[in-house]
Amino acid sequence: MKFKSHLIVLVILSIIVIGCDISNEQSIHQKIEKQTNEIFDSLVKIRRDLHEYPELAGNEKRTSKIIAEYLSNLGLEVKKGVAGYGVVGILKGEKEGKSIAWRADMDAIPNDFADQVSYKSKNKGIQHGCGHDVHIAIGLGIAEVLSKNKESIEGTIYFIFQPEEETFVGAKNMVNSNLFSEMNLDEIYALHVTALPVGQIMVKINELYAYQKIIQITFNETFSGDDAETLYGKIRSEFLRKKDSLNPWEIPKAFDSIVGLTNPNTIFKDYLFMEENFVLEEDKNQLKIKAWLYETNKFNLSNILPKIEQIISNSEFKDKFISTSYIQENPTVLNDEKLTDEATNILNDVYGDGTVVMDYGQIPYFNDDFIYFQQKVPGVYFLLGGSNQEKGIVAMNHAPNFRIDEECIKTGVKSFSSLILERTKTE
Repeated sequence: MKFKSHLIVLVILSIIVIGCDISNEQSIHQKIEKQTNEIFDSLVKIRRDLHEYPELAGNEKRTSKIIAEYLSNLGLEVKKGVAGYGVVGILKGEKEGKSIAWRADMDAIPNDFADQVSYKSKNKGIQHGCGHDVHIAIGLGIAEVLSKNKESIEGTIYFIFQPEEETFVGAKNMVNSNLFSEMNLDEIYALHVTALPVGQIMVKINELYAYQKIIQITFNETFSGDDAETLYGKIRSEFLRKKDSLNPWEIPKAFDSIVGLTNPNTIFKDYLFMEENFVLEEDKNQLKIKAWLYETNKFNLSNILPKIEQIISNSEFKDKFISTSYIQENPTVLNDEKLTDEATNILNDVYGDGTVVMDYGQIPYFNDDFIYFQQKVPGVYFLLGGSNQEKGIVAMNHAPNFRIDEECIKTGVKSFSSLILERTKTE
């Protein structure tokens, strides 16, 4: 009987301990959510200021200064001038542990699209039409929230604010910096705001975007513009692979609830197409066709150029043909399978099932140089919804009237503060 009594006591104590652990976990994330709400207005103010004063890739001087001052005021160690105007904030926890990074890109894009907000760009011809101002605000918010929970952090968190994403050189330059080697990262995370419903988080294992290639086909001086129209039309028709009668190049459909990315039968998987328009350039008595191509299956990429050459060799233009090549072929974002699963489970456990939805396709046209970090460190890149149909807000990147429902900043800060905090815990 005495043995049974001791056993019952142990069971009860175990239940109490487990209950306390669950309660503590819940309370820290409730605290994170409360802290996020408290700083939300200040983050919106920063985001709007950055929106008014956007800076192009390689010119992020003012943006960099604002970020560095903010991180410094939080008490973080700050490294400035990393690979240009890059800034890295370093938050060391109370205990030893993993090294984890959060990356936010900083640059704006060259355009003068209509902007339906009161805080329009004051820098002519430049606009935050891709949402990087939102990314900065979220990154600063995560840094502030986690700095207030330093006692719960095991290890070191690096907040990487990266320049020159739009030109696809910033991440590569940061990865090649001495500071990046010193970080010795275990994992890295990032997000991009886009035209999903506000606050929705979406992720995909492996390739998030389609593979993008610029093909160049070179001919001698006897090749004409009319020849180019004829030949390109034939090549484009030969290279079309898609699902059903719907077109994966109609990008707004990517966020449609029926045929879009969140549907397992989405039209945005297993496709290959070339853009409708091409560029024809004359160079030293040669004519060159340049065109974008998008392919979802990396194993098909090596067959594309030989197939183009075969089409040309069977055409009336074979004697005018000189060569074909890729002149741009950036790598594409590639989410680590194990880390994506683990991160998704954490977010769904903390904030409820369905917090993260799965992406079943690959987005054409877009890409992100975050892949250069992922080539060195296991990483996950999320998509965050910024559209609000009821308010008439459509967060379609690089498009006229691109707008963001700023409530997505709250979602980004609380969700990924919780994720990073959980990932710092010793396994």
